[in-house]
Amino acid sequence: MVQLSSLRRAGSVGLLALAVALPAWAEVGQVKIVKGQVTLERKGQSQPVAVGMLLEAADILKTGVDGAVGITMRDNSLLSAGPQSVLALERFEFDPTTSAGRFEAQLQRGTLAVVSGRIAKQSPQAMMVRTPSAVLGVRGTEFVVAASE
Repeated sequence: MVQLSSLRRAGSVGLLALAVALPAWAEVGQVKIVKGQVTLERKGQSQPVAVGMLLEAADILKTGVDGAVGITMRDNSLLSAGPQSVLALERFEFDPTTSAGRFEAQLQRGTLAVVSGRIAKQSPQAMMVRTPSAVLGVRGTEFVVAASE
């Protein structure tokens, strides 16, 4: 009986740890640097961005005239958006075990510097950045793109 009770308790602790960890998979990246005015639009709500903020797929980041933001994605891609930029994180799927996934973003306006992470290294065609006038498929590890309205 004691062994069964211990097993149940260990199982409960394991399930609790898993339940606490599961919501983190919805997070696709984290804000590492914020300069000037940077806002986040999520599900129709706008809020100021702070260092450490966790990002989700479908988030839209907007930088002001004096703004810039640096982001590290879960696959270790590094994104840096400059002043007066609008960056939509449209799709992000990542399996940390296999490095397989898909990353799609849209730079609606402004500048974006990217150092690709594990997704693009595993499968270059799986990372894509759209602008109003072009679709960029990632074939290297670093690139810079500018878009105007």
